[in-house]
Amino acid sequence: MLALLTPCVYSMIPVTVSFFTKRSKTKLEGRKNAVIYSLSIIFIFTFIGFLITLIWGPTALNDISTNWIFNLFIFLVFVVFGISFLGAFEITLPSSWSNKADSKANASSFLGIFFMALVLVVVSFSCTGPILGLLLPVIFKGGYAGPLIGFFGFSLALSIPFALFAFFPSWLNSLSKPGGWMNSIKVTLGFIELALALKFLSNADLARGWRLLDREIFIAAWIVIFILLGIYLLGKLKFHHDDELPKNDFGLPYLSVTRLLFAMTSLIFAVYMIPGLWGAPLKGISAFVPPMGTQDFNADDLPSGFNLSSAAFSQDNNSSHGAVGLPKPAKYYEEMRKNEPDVVVNNGMVTYFDYQEALAVSRRLKKPLMLDFTGINCVNCRKMEGQVWSDPKVMQRLKDDFVIVSLYVDVHNVYIPQQEQYFSKTLDRRVETLGDFNADMQVEKFGANTQPYYFFLDDKEQRLAHDGYGYDPDVNKFIKLLDTVKEVYSKRSTAHQ
Repeated sequence: MLALLTPCVYSMIPVTVSFFTKRSKTKLEGRKNAVIYSLSIIFIFTFIGFLITLIWGPTALNDISTNWIFNLFIFLVFVVFGISFLGAFEITLPSSWSNKADSKANASSFLGIFFMALVLVVVSFSCTGPILGLLLPVIFKGGYAGPLIGFFGFSLALSIPFALFAFFPSWLNSLSKPGGWMNSIKVTLGFIELALALKFLSNADLARGWRLLDREIFIAAWIVIFILLGIYLLGKLKFHHDDELPKNDFGLPYLSVTRLLFAMTSLIFAVYMIPGLWGAPLKGISAFVPPMGTQDFNADDLPSGFNLSSAAFSQDNNSSHGAVGLPKPAKYYEEMRKNEPDVVVNNGMVTYFDYQEALAVSRRLKKPLMLDFTGINCVNCRKMEGQVWSDPKVMQRLKDDFVIVSLYVDVHNVYIPQQEQYFSKTLDRRVETLGDFNADMQVEKFGANTQPYYFFLDDKEQRLAHDGYGYDPDVNKFIKLLDTVKEVYSKRSTAHQ
């Protein structure tokens, strides 16, 4: 729907609809041609989605979406499109493409109408391309359905006005004239694309362990971007393609109430993020910012008596004070601790990164083992942690009653010992990294391949909840599951004794 408000598309609505209504012999014929035109737009974009699926297939798309090279590519795409929207240059497809399509366009035939739709797709690329770019990271995680649904949804929104205005041509008179307000929308989208670009640079940064975009640097960049956006919307920042603000009855430039509200929203969002520079959890955007483990300084209030450097772990295995009684993780801890999410760091939780180590602790402390299949770049994982784990009732149960092992499936720069490496038929490659090892375990032993996914085991590695628990941010449902798991574990332990 945002694409409709860009100059490339918006300005074509009245021209195209008028063409159909005036050139058609009857109103019915004009409406029929407009519907064919709209369906042609949908077909063209959906066909693009079909080609993406056909070329890459459903399973490869998820691998690509978590690959650092792909994330770096998306970062560069977003930067280029963002700068384009800010007015540095226009991105257009070769003029020969539009000329060839335009030469075929003739409203007197079905094929002509189809080529008119193709002209819209080609000519509007400079405006629709950046918005389609926002779809790429999403559709590349959607298997066969992702690209088809993504492009179908985009094209459906794009085609609706052409059909509606053909049925109700009098509505064309109510359309605002294209002008400076459209440039404002483009610039706003440019700022947003630059902000989103940093998310994909962060994904690549975390995957490779470069530490170029740690949490506070990421937040600082977003604060600057949204402050500048707020200043722009207030009319204090100008780009070369911007018009002057409209003038009131006294000849003075003024802000519309709508523009002022958007400026306030942007500035409020920037102020909201400032405490994050000192370790505030920022639950509203916790799924997007890098994990707390990358933050160099954290001034958040920690639990009473909790010391980040030493008191988080106790060698007293008989202690019953939740996470404080857990032994310090050893295997992969130094390499993986930077990936610990906010909810773990700020609540004094202890999570392990090696299955066997966590299983040994679980057996020693006689607590059920919670397997947290997760990912560095998993947005839904961060949502579960920020919305569900952080709930006081959930947090108390996790710290007091469970041993948690976080099994990251997309860590490809941490290698398992050579003697533990093997060839996986499931992955069809040699398992050498910690991420491949965890991914193979999830598929082979538990029959799942999405994240987040939680499974619970007893000391004999038998499931305590057969189906596990996928992404479902229902706090009460998760609490009920934890209580059920604990009850089942207690009954089994009593029976074994």
